[in-house]
Amino acid sequence: MKSNPKHESGTVTIQMIAKLANVSHTTVSRALNGSDSVKPATKKKIVDLANELGYVPNYSARRLVTNRSDTIGIFFSDLETGTSASFLTEVIEQAQRMLPKQYSLSINSIRTAWESGKVSVSNFDGVIVISQSREDQQFIDQIKQQGIPTVILNRKVEGGTLDNYAFNDFLGEQMATEYAIRMGHRKFALIKGVNSFESSYQRTMGFQKALANHQIEIDPAMIKEGDYFPESGNRLMRQILSSGQVPTCVICENDDMAIGALNACSDLGYRVPEDISLIGFDDMSYSKYLTPSLTTVRKLTAVLVKKGIERLTQLIQGETFATLVQEVINPEVIVRASVKRLARGESVN
Repeated sequence: MKSNPKHESGTVTIQMIAKLANVSHTTVSRALNGSDSVKPATKKKIVDLANELGYVPNYSARRLVTNRSDTIGIFFSDLETGTSASFLTEVIEQAQRMLPKQYSLSINSIRTAWESGKVSVSNFDGVIVISQSREDQQFIDQIKQQGIPTVILNRKVEGGTLDNYAFNDFLGEQMATEYAIRMGHRKFALIKGVNSFESSYQRTMGFQKALANHQIEIDPAMIKEGDYFPESGNRLMRQILSSGQVPTCVICENDDMAIGALNACSDLGYRVPEDISLIGFDDMSYSKYLTPSLTTVRKLTAVLVKKGIERLTQLIQGETFATLVQEVINPEVIVRASVKRLARGESVN
């Protein structure tokens, strides 16, 4: 009977698998790391052998040899304020799905990392910065100076020196507001995100641009500042509905605040969309399951993260490019059931 190397030595090595599979140890290493350079049949044979023998990768040894940590750092501007749980979860899930399987993720906020001084080449093979604020620039500059492969996502960085994929938040909010105007709405309220965040600034500017295009004025008291979390949407919607000048349409600068606003309407006896219309931003996975389903702006987070991961992986592998990527991804309005078409002159009851 053929003996099992694991039983004899207690440790299964790449060299043992290579001998049994009749291939080089380099081929085994590539196969176990998911490389496309190994033929599918050979890869399956190697993976099956590794599973059968109970092979466990020695990550510490590999790091000493390769000088790599097999860790990707994902840094958000601030995890305590302004980064909704929904957006955080979607980014992490997409990153885990798209990264080569040998990598693990380390999640942190820029503020915490900056204060701790723990960002270095030895800690991370690459870094993704989910940037919301121009205040992140000092942190981004530090990473660049260290030579860590880095991609910036979410915010358009002017005059950037790193690869950058961003959303057109201005256009998204302008299109959403234009849609509400076409549906007959002229009395608006706005629940903003965090003032210091570029996404909030751009969305607010898009909203105001659409109103200006149609000579529609808004009472400054109907513009409220939230923090991208549902609680602020609920609280601010209550203020709006208790103001004595209830709008026909409330636009929230993300879906999480729209959820809070929707609940406030229900609690105070306002029906959506019969009494008041509601629009969100992001098109989070739950938005279509709300009652009513939420009209919103689809922010293509999966596309953004995919592009960023692909570019970062290429940079880690040592590929060089003649030009930097500076790409802005346009959103789209997703029409659902939370906006009512008004007849001329109609207003909320």
